[in-house]
Amino acid sequence: MVNNDILRRLRYTLDLSDNAMIALFASANRAVTRQQVSAWLKKEDTAGFDECTDRTLAIFLNGLINDKRGKRQGIQPNPENKLNNNLIFKKLRIAFNLKDDDILAMLEGVGQRISKHELSSFFRAPEHRQSRQCKDQILRNFLQGLQNTYRAEAEAKEKNEPKAKSQTKPQTKESFKTQPKKVEPRQKLSLNTPKFTWKEK
Repeated sequence: MVNNDILRRLRYTLDLSDNAMIALFASANRAVTRQQVSAWLKKEDTAGFDECTDRTLAIFLNGLINDKRGKRQGIQPNPENKLNNNLIFKKLRIAFNLKDDDILAMLEGVGQRISKHELSSFFRAPEHRQSRQCKDQILRNFLQGLQNTYRAEAEAKEKNEPKAKSQTKPQTKESFKTQPKKVEPRQKLSLNTPKFTWKEK
């Protein structure tokens, strides 16, 4: 798969702003600008497009792991200069803390059925005799399954959140009429006030 497409899909899935993207790169000790992020997210046939290299995507995925799972103590892992579908799949699995059954359910939700044995073969060491290469179609379907899951959760959360009500109501002519008039308290006479007396002539 094209690295730029993976970056675009993850941005949409997690509803990430430019600042959030920059923060994820920073979490993996890589400073990037808004212009760089914008260039990586553009379509290939759009002016200003810039290719997202394997190392750049690896740094972003490492930052995603740090953000979701917490940054581990000590020396941080070096980003790979060369990525393949198996490594990308593995990093996403770690970032989202997914079990085999979670992944299989996501894949089945988009019409992709594979066995647990086949899935485990994608995460084995390359030199292992049962290691298998993850094809583009499986990784693409997994990304679609992630999108369906996390976008649906985000949208459901937005619907369930009550809207903030205004604390003050705008005053109208009718509201002025119905409001009680403020009555000033009567002034009490002082006990020292002299009383009026009649004088006889």
